[in-house]
Formats: sequence, C-alpha cells, structure tokens
Amino acid sequence: MWFRALVESAPDAMVIVNKAGTILLANRQAENMFLYGTNELIGRPVEMLMPERFRSRHSGQRTGYHHTPRVRPMGAGFEFSGIRKDGSEFPIDISLSPLETDDGLLTTAAIRDVTERKRFERELQAANVELEKALAAKDRFLRSLSHELRTPLNAIIGFTGTMLMRLAGPLTNDQEKQLGTIKTSAKHLLSLINDLLDLVKIDSGKVEVKLEPVACGAVMEEVANTLRPLAEEKGLGFEICLPPGELIVSADRHILTQILTNLTNNAVKFTPSGSVRMEIAGTRSDGRNVIELQIVDTGAGIPENELARVFQAFTQLNPDTGGTGMGLYLSQKLAGLLGGEITCRSKYGLGSTFSLTLQES
Repeated sequence: MWFRALVESAPDAMVIVNKAGTILLANRQAENMFLYGTNELIGRPVEMLMPERFRSRHSGQRTGYHHTPRVRPMGAGFEFSGIRKDGSEFPIDISLSPLETDDGLLTTAAIRDVTERKRFERELQAANVELEKALAAKDRFLRSLSHELRTPLNAIIGFTGTMLMRLAGPLTNDQEKQLGTIKTSAKHLLSLINDLLDLVKIDSGKVEVKLEPVACGAVMEEVANTLRPLAEEKGLGFEICLPPGELIVSADRHILTQILTNLTNNAVKFTPSGSVRMEIAGTRSDGRNVIELQIVDTGAGIPENELARVFQAFTQLNPDTGGTGMGLYLSQKLAGLLGGEITCRSKYGLGSTFSLTLQES
C-alpha cells in the first residue's frame, strides 16, 4: 500500500513493467497523460504507449536493459514520442531505474511530457536563425557604410584641409572658421564610423589576433612620439617613464598600439592643464608575472559614482569634449582579445590613471 502511495505522489508519470514489458503499475499522472482510465494500462504491453515506429526496436532495448540495469535516461541522444489513447503523439523524456523485488527485476519508467520545452526550443531555434540573418544583414550594411560614407568623408576632410592651407586662394576669417567646423565634424563622424566597424569585427570574431612577444617600451615610445605634439599644442607636459631593461609582453603589436593610442589620446583630450605621463610597472598577480602599462593624467578626474560607466558603450561623461563615447569600450574589448584588462583609478579634480594589464611573455 505504501509503495503505491509513493508512486502516486511522484510529480511525473510513473510506469512499472516486468521483463516481458507488461505494465504492472501506472500512477494517475500516467493515466491522465496518455488519456487512459483507471487501471486500463495494467496488464497491457508498455509498447502501447509509443508510436508504431518505435515498438519493434524497443523490444530489443528492453531485453538489453535487463542484462545491464542501471539508472539512466532512455535512448540518450534520441527523441522519443508517446502516443495517447486517441492516437495523438507528443514528445516525452523517459528515465529508467531498476527495481529489485521478490518477483524479480522490474523497471521503473518516469515519463515527462516535454511539449512546452520542445515548442520553446523550436521558437529559440527560429529566433536564432532570424538573428543570424539580421547579423548578416548588419554586416552587409556596415561594409556598405564603410565604402559609401568613409570615402566621401575622407574627400571632405582632404578638400577642407587644402582650402584651410589657402592653396585654392585667400580666406576670410568667417570662411576659415566655417571650414574648420566642417573638418572637425567630418573627422568626428569618420571616427564614429571607424569605431562602429571595429566593434562589429570584434563581436563577430573577425579580428585576427597574433599573439607574440612584444617589447612594450618600444610601443609606448611610438605612441608617445605620435601624441606628444598634440599635448604640447595644449600646453601640457608629456613624459614617458620606462624601467631599465626591456619588458616583453604577450600581445598583438597592432592591437596594443591601438589600445595605448586610445588611452593616451583620451588623457590628452580630457586634461585641460598639467601633464600626461606614460609608464610601465611590472607586477605579480595570481602567481603570474604581469606587466602594467599606465597612462596617468592631471585632468578633471572622474566622480566615484561615474567610474562604473566609463567602459560602457556610447558613454560621454563630458559631451562638450566631443568624441564618440566608444573609445574606452572598444579598448576594453581589444584588451580582452589579448587576455588583458583595463582598470581605472581616479579622484575627481585630481586626475585619472588608466592601467592596461598584460601577461609577461
């Protein structure tokens, strides 16, 4: 009596069969699932609960199970269906358990209707197909964007630069100011397009990363030589502090250069007075030798409650300075491709330190 009560209390449909495949016990959940009345299943072959196409194969599988009985899902890797009394089919999962009794070895089958799960899986698969189509369409659009927008923008920047050099003739003050605005706006738009295209490449896994030993001091000097004139134009001090001896990191040189250029350019842009410093520190972390490349500025700093936002896409803490709001977000993504990370320490009004951590080669 207690055993029957235990089977009835199970949340799944339960069917117990003997070696011959005869149903000895079925709980109410099983009767309701397969639309049979009370005790209609008792004494009947268990194959009656499965479509005709499964029945011949099941007889051999049942015999095999009795030779090596163990708790396991039935037909792992295959999809099973049950058949109701009215002939309708529905997807099921079955778990088998051996049951030793005085009458010999029996098999307990726990059966679950997975119609809703299968429906969800089909919807998810269809959604994934649509997502893949949308991503492919986005890639095609952005490739077109690259050609259709960058080409004329580069022409605009080139021609305005030529006019500002007065190669085409003299300019009035108003004309010079307006041409300067056009050139600045075109460069801003071109930067946004380039950032978006870089982001698409990263997210689609199309960025080729070639990790190799890279002398990080040489890369920092290269970036410093490129951006020092921009700092000096603003009246900022600019220095690079390298330790004695060369430090080698495992990185992609092109990507490392892009990250350091973004971080240093930001430091120059957001520092109205004072200085920008590039430096290298060797540190140890979690038993690994890592190198920390730091960009330190004396700019306005970042409020503590805004620090969590600086690496988010399209985030501009000070919109008046221009930019796309993508630089730090992209830099963090690129750092991840190198197995590194960018962190930020800042005090509002005192400046910021952005650190790129990479594994030593």
